[in-house]
Order: sequence, then C-alpha cells, then structure tokens
Amino acid sequence: MSRFTEEMYATAATTERGLVTGEPDAPLRQTWGDIHAVARRMAGGLAAAGVSRGDAIGILAGQPVDIAPSCQAAWMRGASVTMLHQPTPRTDLAVWGADTETVIRMIDAAAVVLGAPFDAAAPILEERGITVLTIDDLRGGEDIDPVHTDESDIALQQLTSGSTGSPKAVRITHENFYVNAYAMIDRIEYSLEDDVMVSWLPLFHDMGMVGFLSVPMQVGAEVVSITPIDFLRSPLLWAQLIDKYRGTVTAAPNFAYSLLARRLKQASADTALDLSSLRYAWNGAEPVDPDTMLALAEAGARFGLAPTALAPVYGMAETTLAVSIPVRDQGQVLDVVDADLLEVMGRAVPSTKGNVRRLATLGRMVPNLEGRVVDGEGQVLPSRGVGVIQVRGPAVTPGYITVEGAVSAQDDDGWLDTGDIGYFTEEDLVVVCGRIKDVIIMGGRNIYPTDIERAVGTVAGVRPGNAVAIRLDAGQKRESFAVAAETNEIADPDAVKRIEHDIVHAVFSEVGVRPRTVAVLGPGTIPKTSSGKLRRANSASLLG
Repeated sequence: MSRFTEEMYATAATTERGLVTGEPDAPLRQTWGDIHAVARRMAGGLAAAGVSRGDAIGILAGQPVDIAPSCQAAWMRGASVTMLHQPTPRTDLAVWGADTETVIRMIDAAAVVLGAPFDAAAPILEERGITVLTIDDLRGGEDIDPVHTDESDIALQQLTSGSTGSPKAVRITHENFYVNAYAMIDRIEYSLEDDVMVSWLPLFHDMGMVGFLSVPMQVGAEVVSITPIDFLRSPLLWAQLIDKYRGTVTAAPNFAYSLLARRLKQASADTALDLSSLRYAWNGAEPVDPDTMLALAEAGARFGLAPTALAPVYGMAETTLAVSIPVRDQGQVLDVVDADLLEVMGRAVPSTKGNVRRLATLGRMVPNLEGRVVDGEGQVLPSRGVGVIQVRGPAVTPGYITVEGAVSAQDDDGWLDTGDIGYFTEEDLVVVCGRIKDVIIMGGRNIYPTDIERAVGTVAGVRPGNAVAIRLDAGQKRESFAVAAETNEIADPDAVKRIEHDIVHAVFSEVGVRPRTVAVLGPGTIPKTSSGKLRRANSASLLG
C-alpha cells in the first residue's frame, strides 16, 4: 500500500478530527472516519461500474461534502482523479461539452462522477458516449475494502490553468502527494491537535484540492470548507468562519485578500470579529501585490489580525503544490531592488533610492525540494541573478498527459523548468518576477506585465484584479503592449475617457513606458482561467 493511502485509512480509523461543510446555512461536521465510511460504499459503487486500479475518473461536483468521499473512493479503487472544469452561468454548454469530452478522452476516463449542482450536465455527457455515475447512486454501493496501491500510481491528474480545447494535465503520484504533504506540514509546524484550516478555494484547483482536502484527509487535520460562490456572495463569511472556528491556517489568491481588506475596512465599528487565532494566511496562485498585504494588515489590525500571519508563498501543480513557504511568524518580507538593473541587466540589486521595485519574497524552498535559477544558455546563476527558476525533488511530477499522449516534465537530471522568471536572495528567499512567456521586451528592458497591471489597478474606477497587460508583436523589433481594464462605469462615456487617460498616466509614472492602446471594458469581459488567473494570451481579441 502507498504511504499516502495507508496513512489516509489509518487516520480514518483513529482521528476525531474532520471536515466541516455547509456553512453558513446548514453546517455539518463529519470526522474523517465518517467520510471514509461513505467512501467505502462509493468505492463499492465504482467497483460495480467496473472502475479498477489504474483507471481514471473525472469528478464534476461543487460541494466539498460530495467531493471528499468521491476522491477517497477513487483512491480506494486505485484510480486517479481529475477534477473537471465547472460550467458557469455564462458558459456555452455546447462548447463546454466538447471541451470536456476532449479532456475525458485525453485521460481515458472510465467514468465521470457527477454531483450537485451539475446534475443537469448528465445528458450532455451521455450523448457523447461518456459513462456518468451520480454521487447519490454511488452512496448506495456495497461497503468494500481498498485495493493495493504503489508509490508510482497516479492519484491526481490536475488540469493546468486554461485547459480547454487543447488541455494538459499534470500527473501526480501517490509518492508526490505524501512527500509534498510533509514538506508543508514540517515547514509551518502544523499541529494536528491545535490547528484548524479554513478555506473557500475551489477543489478543482491544486491549492484547494491538495492543500485543503487531500493533505487534511491524509493526516487528519481539521478543515472548514465552503465554496467559492459562498465567498463571493459574502467575502466577510471567510473572516467570520476564522473567528467562529478559531481558524489558524488559510490561503487564497491576491485578489481575494484585496477584497477582504476592503470589506474589513468598510466594516462598521460594532462588527464583532476576532482574527487573532490566524497564524498563516498564504497568498499564492497569482502574483502577490505587496500593497495588498499591507492594506490587509492595516484593515485587520482592529480585529486582532497579526501582520506576521500574512505569508506570500509560491506553489504550482507540477510540484504537487508547495515550492516555497516562509517560516512561521515572519510575515511579508519585501525585497527592494533597482528597477533599471532588474529590467536591463537581469540583476536584482538592493536599492533604496531612485527607481526601485518592491517585490514580495516567497520564503525558502520547502523540505525535499531543490531550486536553482538558470540563464538562457542553461548556466546556473548566483544569488540575485534573474533567470528561469528550476526545481527538483520527489514531489515533482513525472510528467503531463496531453491529447498527443504522455510528456515528461523533467530533464535528464530531474530538473523541472517552471516557466517562471525570478531569483534567490542571499538568504535563499525565492522571488518570482513573472512568467517568461509574458515578459514584454522594450528598448532592451524586460518589463513584467504584473508591474503594469498593478499600476492600472491604482486608477479610480478600475475593478480590482481585472486589468491585463497584453504583449504585442512578441519577438519583433518594435515589441509593445496594450492594456485592457474593466470598470463598473462602462455606461458613462466621460468616466471611460477619464479612466483611459488615467491608465496611461499611471502606467507611465510607475513603469516608464506607455501602452500602445487602452481598452476600457465592462465587468466580466477579461478572460480568466478556471482558478481566476488572467489569460493574457487570450486577451488580444479584446482590443478590437
């Protein structure tokens, strides 16, 4: 039996810790033993449907109370899990059906496990010849024992951000799961007796699936889990649950902390919230804006939020989840460098005068993971040399599955190219500057789109987290960029004109270059991945 599954079943038999779902309307607490009992019956249902070791299944469900036993049931059968991208009210179901079929054929899924609120998708899948098993039916299966699993068995096939018509999935083994779990647990000094995790993260994203489901299920951590819709409907619910359950560990992308900071700042004087229990608030999954962390620290101070809890981190599906995490009680640590030397010379030279760039450090590499930075010729760079970050270790995926077949993720020496540009400080802190494919080269300068987008975000009327820098004429002599930004004032021509003008001014003031064009758009226009990241390459069509 793999260490991942062996520990999971042992945990179910011994722990009283568990999973809280259904907040705020109908909270339900189940121990991991309760969930295992449901998973045993669901595993029987999968067995009756012919699912066996080495098979792949897709899961399309929205509620953590359904997803947790469904995943464990798949692992009990020795199968891999792929969380399918969920349709939204704006989704063209015909396009979604075709894209989903592509994914299902790619992973060669034996079946799709379907649960609320996506029951209506059954006919769309079945008419494409896909076997559909409902969670309700599987719960009525025969109680069975788990099959044997090995460390090299695939546990998760994590669809990469933006996977639609031409998808790709990261293949995560049982060994990857186990090693990554203890890398995170050891780094943050997690206590099974004292710590409580609180999350609204989608379970189709690696931070939600691994950090707040598979790891707690494996080791027996206490987790309070709501859905992204619950959070977006009421962002303060996140803080209220941290208060109610004395949450100690949470995580979210930068945009969510920005939203929470505004809600805390706007909260009335008599708002009763106690956030003093929180000791780790990870900021990851998208670029970290240092000002967001500062705003959150300021807004949260009157509710007891410790600034030392605010922790920018670095992770990716290819390392199962964690790449680097700060040690506890450190808080945000900024690296202030000369912006010109960073952009022109590829060196992160500390500076406090002139044109500087403030970058969030992301902690040190987690245990059992090596990191290095290389230049365009593959030469390893010293501290503060800016290049491509590579990682190596037993938590790193062996490869991807694509529509063309399996593809290795590692070179001959086991190194994975992350595609991220960054550097290490003298203290071995990781700093990520951006994605290599997104860097804009103008006048010999490497301009990072995140710097442009942060400048745009300071303009009054621009919706936070909804501005994108679009690279134009990539690789050409006169490479440039455009900006697209959303506003709630799209129906007011004067406001739109003012926002366009202010965007140009803000970008030039902050970055020293002007966009070729600016597009001001209505809410929900800028394309994003299923996890909320900007899809820069798909945004060019917005320019008209």
